[in-house]
Amino acid sequence: MSEKRIVVLTGAGISAESGVRTFRDGDGLWEEHRIEDVATPQAWRADPMFVWRFYQARRRQLLDVKPNPAHFALAEMAQNREHFTLITQNVDDLHERAGTSNTIHMHGRLETLRCERSGRNEVRMDENELLDEFLTCSCCSEPVRLRPDIVWFGETPMFMNEIYAAVEQCDVFVVVGSSGHVYPAANLVNIAKAAGATTMLVNLEAPLNVDAFDEVHLGKAGVLLPDLLKRLA
Repeated sequence: MSEKRIVVLTGAGISAESGVRTFRDGDGLWEEHRIEDVATPQAWRADPMFVWRFYQARRRQLLDVKPNPAHFALAEMAQNREHFTLITQNVDDLHERAGTSNTIHMHGRLETLRCERSGRNEVRMDENELLDEFLTCSCCSEPVRLRPDIVWFGETPMFMNEIYAAVEQCDVFVVVGSSGHVYPAANLVNIAKAAGATTMLVNLEAPLNVDAFDEVHLGKAGVLLPDLLKRLA
């Protein structure tokens, strides 16, 4: 019998257990800022320095957090299974630091910055690249300003063709730490279910789309996910 194809989608909840601030607090703010002021193309055009400094602060925060048992459990599965795809809504590097080398970051990455002219991204995490001044690219003959390599509201998530192909072909679809608020990520469980996959949830509390899951496991991902993945192995 062929190995089951497993796809896992992770959201802010898994990183929150490592101390990363969640995408949106209960008062509708993102790290005490309005979403419209820091996470839209319009905000970048209106006040690029304000947006830049917000993301530089978040990039510096990466140095203060570490992967938790849920990240390591996923990395172990990624290393031991041929048909395994890990998709994340998160922009941190905790999956990579746990040992997963091919994570699909649908909302971009804090580690990388993107050239505004060419669209190419570069890993820019040296100490002198985490300050509040703008950085310029190394890909253009005349270096131009870099922007955060993040998918903002109003922009199209990355790698969607690859993501849809994996979800439509999977046998098991697992969501970890996602609120079910943000689309198109929140609809992936419905695509998996329509394709006949078993759908499973690990989340601290029931998300908006909880009814789409065949199995619901409420609690901390670091506690619940390792045993759940062993059952799927």
